[in-house]
Amino acid sequence: MNLPNKLTVLRMLLVPVFMAVLLLWNRYAALAIFIVASLTDFVDGKIARSRGLVTNFGKFMDPLADKLLVLSAMVIYVQEGRMPAWVCMVVIARELAVSGLRMVAASEGIVMAAGWSGKIKTACTMVGLCVMMVPKVADFTLVGSFTVNTLMWIVILVTTVVSGVEYFAKNGSVLVKEKI
Repeated sequence: MNLPNKLTVLRMLLVPVFMAVLLLWNRYAALAIFIVASLTDFVDGKIARSRGLVTNFGKFMDPLADKLLVLSAMVIYVQEGRMPAWVCMVVIARELAVSGLRMVAASEGIVMAAGWSGKIKTACTMVGLCVMMVPKVADFTLVGSFTVNTLMWIVILVTTVVSGVEYFAKNGSVLVKEKI
């Protein structure tokens, strides 16, 4: 198993640790684990591409590990009342829809590269989830009852929807292609 795949497996293993620490122990320790796990995503991709170490295992497990990390935090935030359940559902729906689109495209021999809006969405989501993990920051009131926490889930929601729309606008034609 190469280094990028080991980092992906590490990220997968950190998800339940992150959840347990966040739920049962300490938000700041959970934040550190979340940051380390998030950084492995950046590092494993860089190493895999730069050294020609891209594997089918990595192509499958890397996005799965990312989704599990992000969604584990969001589910906990829903449980804590920090994020509306419908926002989490929009994120889940977008991830499933884009993954499905990628599978259809792959079956046609088409590789869907990540667009800039997807990269921005990922960055905004990771930063937003980190900010939401720190109550003293997240609960800071900006205007009226509008908090930093609310701003973070709105940013996550907007970037998720925009990137999903971009993926389908650029690649949705694979869904209407008919084989003869």
